[in-house]
Amino acid sequence: MPVKKDHRSQLKEVTFRCGRHGSFKAEPARVDADPEDAVHPWHYFAPCPDCDAECGQAHWERSLLKAWQKATGPTSDEGKAASSENLIGHPTKEESLRTRFNAMKHGASAKVATYFPAKPGGYALCTTCDVDRYYCSQQPCCVKQTQNFMLHHAAFEQRKPGMLTGMYADMQAAIFSILQQIIMTIIADGVKLTRPEFHFDENGHLSLATYTDDHGEKQTIMEVSAHPLLKSMSELLTKNNMSLADMGMTNKVIEAEDMLPGQLGSKTMPMLSDDEYKRRQLTALQDLSAKVMRSNQLTASDPILVEFGRENGIAGDVIDVEAREQ
Repeated sequence: MPVKKDHRSQLKEVTFRCGRHGSFKAEPARVDADPEDAVHPWHYFAPCPDCDAECGQAHWERSLLKAWQKATGPTSDEGKAASSENLIGHPTKEESLRTRFNAMKHGASAKVATYFPAKPGGYALCTTCDVDRYYCSQQPCCVKQTQNFMLHHAAFEQRKPGMLTGMYADMQAAIFSILQQIIMTIIADGVKLTRPEFHFDENGHLSLATYTDDHGEKQTIMEVSAHPLLKSMSELLTKNNMSLADMGMTNKVIEAEDMLPGQLGSKTMPMLSDDEYKRRQLTALQDLSAKVMRSNQLTASDPILVEFGRENGIAGDVIDVEAREQ
């Protein structure tokens, strides 16, 4: 039976954390004993290789020491047997779909991820990135871009677009924030922009375009144009389904939601009074009777049916009845 590792023994190599330059691995330069510490009885310190400031052990590595101490499994034969039985029938098909990408750790061989080599501080998103700069510099590719690639790859492999909901929700929130800034800029600048017109005079010199008004005063000709951000705002609204029709805020959509099943809209046909409706219904029934009589007459005089009756010995009125039944 393998001997359990003693995580309370002194470490030879420790991960340290510098507040300015990130994490680094090194041999401890100073070790302080702390027998009262229930997690690990040693505290480690080392100078930062970039600024020589004394740094302590990274908090996440010390947390791992605590987790390793509390990580206990079954020790009795009964407990081990019970753990083995829990694995029977697993992983299921659904569990395999969820865990099939657990082995993907860095995505260094991914073609999309290699487009973004690790450059801490070299991308625009690095200003808000929470990944440790030293750790990022040790990776072959940008950590955040690799995570995006792995998430998209897993979602498409499993055909589960719901896995991308959080990412695209953040993107839509960012687009909406940009749209708000565009609207505020347009309101502050005005929907139209004016600027003076220029022209070249007979001597080839650039000068303002002016004219003399009815009062003899010289006026500058101004060019009036729409705010250039109006086009960008319109494209954002259209492409992101943010128009009133897409959000169901038009009168037509609201009227359709308020109508009962089978009910016609108010604009489908003009409103009729009860007397007018009954009059039209009576006229339609009278016209229907006349149409039925004309149909019977046409059927009785149809030459094909008459010939058919002669060949089969069927009287004309019988043919008329059969035709009406068909």
